[in-house]
Amino acid sequence: MKIFSSKNISFFTALAIAIVFFLFSIFSFVFNQAYIWRYLTIAVLFVFILSYLIILFSFKKVLLNKITPIYKIIQQVASPSLNDKNLFIEKDIIEETSEDVSNWANLKTKEIDNLKRLEKYRREFLGDVSHELKTPIFNVHGYVSTLLDGGLEDENINRKYLERADKSINRLISIVQDLESISKLESGELEIKKENFILFQLINEVAEIHEMRASQKQIKIQLIQPEIPYMVYADRTRIQDVFNNLIVNSIIYGKVNGKTTVQIYDMDKRVLIEVSDDGVGIEEKYLPRLFERFFRVDKSRSSELGGTGLGLAIVKHILEVHGQSIHVKSKPGEGSSFSFTLDKSSVSK
Repeated sequence: MKIFSSKNISFFTALAIAIVFFLFSIFSFVFNQAYIWRYLTIAVLFVFILSYLIILFSFKKVLLNKITPIYKIIQQVASPSLNDKNLFIEKDIIEETSEDVSNWANLKTKEIDNLKRLEKYRREFLGDVSHELKTPIFNVHGYVSTLLDGGLEDENINRKYLERADKSINRLISIVQDLESISKLESGELEIKKENFILFQLINEVAEIHEMRASQKQIKIQLIQPEIPYMVYADRTRIQDVFNNLIVNSIIYGKVNGKTTVQIYDMDKRVLIEVSDDGVGIEEKYLPRLFERFFRVDKSRSSELGGTGLGLAIVKHILEVHGQSIHVKSKPGEGSSFSFTLDKSSVSK
């Protein structure tokens, strides 16, 4: 029941006036006792109907003229295509306005919360970019300044400092390239060229590339070959980037004499790929932010561990462009497991 409609308000107000009139008449009536109830009945009905009509008319003409512009503004903001002409036909304007104002307020509250979240993310992102760029820039500046101050003639340090400056410059280039890649993926500028290819062959190629790096920590890269050589339909180059980032991460955060395992599972029209390690693992509270740009669980070790801090963000965006998603499971001291899906190729193999 809509309590705050114009008809209900008019009805209850008129009824109250009629009751007051009735009570007053009982105490002040001076005519013949035989006609009192007949007179009161007629008088009360007359007062009630007259009050109802006057109040209803006044309510619609005066009060609704104040509410209508507000209602129109809210409706036009929410639905610009609405026709003003028939906007209020057969509607309880008070109830509608109350409901729409409440919905509008909730919507704006959510928008404000979202803007605050985005603003916080923007500040964190700028801080992270500054942090990641600052170290290699200061390194280059320090090495070049030392060389200009006389170190260039010192054969013991000149080549070593030039090599270190070159390493820092390469790190800067990697950060800029990764930022550019994410920007293009998000804006849709980066063209995805899908093709049919055997998935295990690609995984094997990536594993061979990083075999030497893994051997430096005595980490074994174990590829579990499926019985069927699954073919997938995806951008081979971009999926190679996905495996590069995931396998490199498993090596960086893996333990000495550990193991990185890559396995493929059949999922009907898709395949599920799991890249897991038995490394340091990640606390559960950090998992929701793991795919944010520059996010590191331990920022103090970012320079020591290397990388740009953008690898997992790139992985996420590449898979999203393919219409897929990536999930992570991890426990501190037990390791991490990243899993994602790819569409199978329609070409049988």
